[in-house]
Amino acid sequence: MIHITLPDGSVKEFQQNVTPMDVAKSISEGFARNVISASFNGTTIETATPLTTDGSLVLYTWNNDEGKKAFWHSSAHVMAQAIEELYPGVKLTIGPAIENGFYYDVDFGDHSISDKDFKAIEDKMIEISRGKHDFKMRSVSKAEALSIYKGNEFKTELIENLEDGTITFCDHATFTDLCRGGHIPNTDIIKAAKILSVAGAYWRGDEKNKQLTRVYAISFPKQKDLTEYLNFLEEAKKRDHRKLGKELELFTFSKKVGQGLPLWLPKGAALRERLENFLKKAQKKAGYEMVVTPHIGQKELYITSGHYAKYGADSFQPIRTPKEDEEFLLKPMNCPHHCEIYNSSQWSYKDLPKRYAEFGTVYRYEQSGELHGLTRVRGFTQDDAHLFCTPDQLDKEFKDVIDLVLYVFGSLGFENFTAQVSVRDPENPDKYIGDVKNWEKAEQAIINAATDKGLNFVIVEGEAAFYGPKLDFMVKDALGRRWQLGTIQVDYNLPERFDLTYKGSDNELHRPVMIHRAPFGSMERFVALLLEHTGGNFPIWLMPKQVVILSLSEKYEKYSEKVLNLLENDEIRALVDNRNETIGKKIREAEMQKYPFMLIIGEQEQEQNKITVRKHGGEDLGMISIEAFSKIIETEISKTLKQF
Repeated sequence: MIHITLPDGSVKEFQQNVTPMDVAKSISEGFARNVISASFNGTTIETATPLTTDGSLVLYTWNNDEGKKAFWHSSAHVMAQAIEELYPGVKLTIGPAIENGFYYDVDFGDHSISDKDFKAIEDKMIEISRGKHDFKMRSVSKAEALSIYKGNEFKTELIENLEDGTITFCDHATFTDLCRGGHIPNTDIIKAAKILSVAGAYWRGDEKNKQLTRVYAISFPKQKDLTEYLNFLEEAKKRDHRKLGKELELFTFSKKVGQGLPLWLPKGAALRERLENFLKKAQKKAGYEMVVTPHIGQKELYITSGHYAKYGADSFQPIRTPKEDEEFLLKPMNCPHHCEIYNSSQWSYKDLPKRYAEFGTVYRYEQSGELHGLTRVRGFTQDDAHLFCTPDQLDKEFKDVIDLVLYVFGSLGFENFTAQVSVRDPENPDKYIGDVKNWEKAEQAIINAATDKGLNFVIVEGEAAFYGPKLDFMVKDALGRRWQLGTIQVDYNLPERFDLTYKGSDNELHRPVMIHRAPFGSMERFVALLLEHTGGNFPIWLMPKQVVILSLSEKYEKYSEKVLNLLENDEIRALVDNRNETIGKKIREAEMQKYPFMLIIGEQEQEQNKITVRKHGGEDLGMISIEAFSKIIETEISKTLKQF
C-alpha cells in the first residue's frame, strides 16, 4: 500500500501502481471527468502514470494553469500531426504551450502556408481529436531516437544533447513525437481549435540558424470557450496600444532613428509629463530628492556593479573614445550612477535614509524579433529611485514604498492585482551575486513587509534580480491579462561592491541597505498598459485635453473663446474646434480622440451665457452654467486622483 497526500492535507491509502485518474475517481466520478493533468511530488506526470511510492498528488482541471498547459501542450501534438498529414515531408522541431495557447516551429520545405490554409489545419485537428486517441509515453534509447529522426536535423540536435536513458516519446493515433511529458488523457477532450497566426522564427532563437515557420494556435474543451476567446481578441485589437497610440497621436517610430526607439509626439509628451509630475508630487511628500545622471558611463562602472558581466555580451557594445583603452557604455541601469551620487559625500546614520529619484533613460539591446510597440523597446525611461538606509530603517522604508505603489495603482484604476515575492533559484547559485546570508535577510525583509501590509502574495523561485530579491506587482487589466507592473527590490550587494558606508552611532563605518523601486517600471511600458487597460479613455486628470468646445458656426467663435478662457482660469485643459464643419462630424472626431467632455456652443448657449455638455460615449448632460461644469470636472478628478 502507498499513501497519497492531497492538496487539502488529507492522506489516502491506495494499492501500489494506482494512477492519478484512479485517485480522482475515488474522490468522485464527476470530478474525475474534469481531471486532465496531474503532478506528483512537484513533477508533472500523466494521469495514467502508475504511482509506486508515498507522495503528494495534485490533480488539475481546465480551470488550473497547469491543466491548461497540459491541454495546450497536447494540442500542439495534434496540430503537428495535422500539419504532417496535410504537408508531407515537413520537418517538425518544438511545440510548447505558452501563456495563451501553443505554437509549433516547422520547417515547411517547399510548402508555403498562409491564413487561407488555417481552416484546413483546424478541421484536420478536430478530425484527429474525435478519434479519442490516448496519449501514451514510452522510453526510447538514444540510438533508436536518432534512427527515427534520421532526416530531421532539428530533432537530431535535440536528441544529441540528451542523456541515454532519459529520452521519451509520446504516441497518439499514428503520430509520435520526442517529448518530456505532461499530457491530457486523450485527444477527444479537445473540442475546438483555432490557428491564430504564422511568423518567422529562427531555430533556437539564433539569427545564424535556419528560419522556420512558427504556427501559433489555441484550443479549448468547449466551442463556447473558443467563441468567447475570439471576441476577447477582437476587443484586444481595438485596445492595441500601437493602434491607439497612432490614432491619439501619442508616439511614433522611425526606421531612420532605429528600431525600438520611440518618438513621443506633443500629445504623448504632455501625457508623460503629467504622469511624471503626478509621481514627483507624491515623491516630494515622501521625502525623495530628484537627481539627474548622464546617458552613458564608463565601462568600469558597470563592471563594478556586475551588470557588465551579466548583460554586457547581449547589450549595446562599448563606445570607444579617441583616448586609448577608454570605453563607455550606454546606460543600461540607473542604480550604479545613484551609488556614485551617494558616494560623493560622507554620511552619518542621522542623515539616512537618502532617497534619490530620477526619470532616467536607459538602453538595452533587444533582438529585433522581440521588439513590440512600447512594451519591448531598446530605449526607455524608468521612474527609478534608490533608497539608502540603515538595516533598522529597512522595514519602514520598504512599507512606505509599498504605500506609494498602491497610491499609483489606485489613482490610475488598477484595482485588480497580486504581489509576487521573487527570490533566488537555490539550484542555480551562479545566477546571483553576493553573500547567501545577505540574500536570506533581504528575502525575509520583503516577506515580512508584504505580510504586514496585508498583500495577497505568492513566493516564486528564480525570478529575483541578480543582485537581490524583489516584490513585483502583477496587475490584471480590463481584459483580464496579467502584466508585471511596479517593482521593489532589497539589495545588500551593490552597497558592498561600491563600498558605500555611513558612520553609525558607535562612530564605526557600516554598510547601508539599498532599496530599488519603480512604481511605473518604465514610462513606455506603463503608457502601453494604460492605453490597453483604459482603451485610451484615461482618467480625466491625466488627459492632455479634458474638454473640446464645438462651435456651431463662426458666429459663436467669440463666445467659445470666452468659455475657453474661463475654463483655463479653473485649470481645465480645453481647446476650441471652430472649423467650418458640421457639428455631427466634429462630434464624431471628438469621440475618436476620446475627449472626456464636449461643449456645444450655439445661439441659445450664447444668449443664456451657458454651455450644452455631452460626455464621451454620448451621455447628454444638458445646458448648464460654466461654473456648474467646472464643479463636474472637479468631482470627476477627485473620484480618480487619490490623495497621498
